Amino acid sequence: MDDLFCPLESNFELPLLLSDSNMTSQNLIEVVISRNGLPIRLTYKQWSHITENHDYMAGCIDMVLETIAEPDLIVKGWTDELIALKHYPKTVISRKDAVVIYKELKNDGFVITAFLTSSCEKIIKRGILWQKSIS
Repeated sequence: MDDLFCPLESNFELPLLLSDSNMTSQNLIEVVISRNGLPIRLTYKQWSHITENHDYMAGCIDMVLETIAEPDLIVKGWTDELIALKHYPKTVISRKDAVVIYKELKNDGFVITAFLTSSCEKIIKRGILWQKSIS
């Protein structure tokens, strides 16, 4: 999966990238580039939130990052969040769609939460902003 997302080089100066000046590279699990070309960070705090609320997501970090970098759909959030969806024929549970809610700021962004669903129709009804072309 390494070729499906673009982690930042280790020599990248994170303080210039991150909007929260208290954020350090030790708080980060990974940074991935969104469809809009912005680096989206996944922190240990958010990963803990995700796995505490959805224990089946433990071990699915690559799935979350891939869903942001290579989504099937991007849908409108409740305010200014974005919702990335990607279908997976096989997950730790069964055939599911990964849902990653994230926010893009001016220079970067961050993951809010993530989960798996078998019924993404209600999410899609929020309004599709971008869809992967079928080729």
